[in-house]
Amino acid sequence: MKCINKALLLSFIISSAVLFAGCGKKEYSMEFDRNMNSTSYTMVGIAEVNSTLTGYTETICVDFGEYPKGIEYLDSEAGGLFDMNDLDVIYGKNLYSSMNPASLTKIMTAYVALKYGNLGDRITVTENAMITESGAQTAGLRPGDTMTLEQALNIMMVCSANDAAAAIAEHVGGGSMEVFVNAMNAEALRIGATGTHFTNPHGLTDENHKTTPYDLYLIFNEALKDETFKNIIGQVAYATTISDAAGNAKEINVNSTNSFLKGDYEAPLDVAVLGGKTGTTAAAGSCLTIYAKDSANHYYITVILNAPDRETSYTDTIALLQLHGN
Repeated sequence: MKCINKALLLSFIISSAVLFAGCGKKEYSMEFDRNMNSTSYTMVGIAEVNSTLTGYTETICVDFGEYPKGIEYLDSEAGGLFDMNDLDVIYGKNLYSSMNPASLTKIMTAYVALKYGNLGDRITVTENAMITESGAQTAGLRPGDTMTLEQALNIMMVCSANDAAAAIAEHVGGGSMEVFVNAMNAEALRIGATGTHFTNPHGLTDENHKTTPYDLYLIFNEALKDETFKNIIGQVAYATTISDAAGNAKEINVNSTNSFLKGDYEAPLDVAVLGGKTGTTAAAGSCLTIYAKDSANHYYITVILNAPDRETSYTDTIALLQLHGN
């Protein structure tokens, strides 16, 4: 369905922003910018949201209804297919439902880090980056390990390392993970993702950590404007050398969690998967976002949330991609 009701979308975004931001402005301190100089980040008030998003809605699309035939249902709780060229929402299921995104959170973490950090910054891992949740994916980082922000971003996005996400947030947040998370929420509001509220940079379970499938499309779409981000999410594996607390070389070798990139699943014949992000927790189920293009050079984003298992997240994504061109 073509993007024909931008006024309705803007009204939806602004009314949602009222619920998200409350009355008046909320100030967030952000003790850094790209050059690591002192600055402040202000979560815009409703008037500013209105002004900013009036033009922005010309580049995005949402609809509230009819989709082409081709999928009777998705086994996942929610999902969507978005045509980035024609600004079509080709298919959607529960696009505006509030859900836990698991490690799809790291898309926003990477976006904020790339916007406010410098790739050559040296990060020192602290005790705050240690992840204790049972079963949580880590890269084996230890307090005192040092690496560049670029290395940490690659580690985080390729193997979904929660310890790398925490280290990035603490560093780019000027020593405060809370400041970084505040920036994540402010950036979400800025791009119209008003159904989103992050409480951490990695997506581990928190009942107040929520987003929607449509918001994830907005966030992923925004992050894909950065070439470094696109390159990182398309890697099958990543190998690098960091330093441990004693200054010794420490090898890090990680493999992608994206089974399309690894060849375990195949996209439809005329579609190429260029990258994406996986996420899994007990609370969120299996989650998957994919960036792809077809033989006509149309680019697509797919979003799957709360699939009952990993396989379903891929088979439902394949089903969505089969609708391309509709």
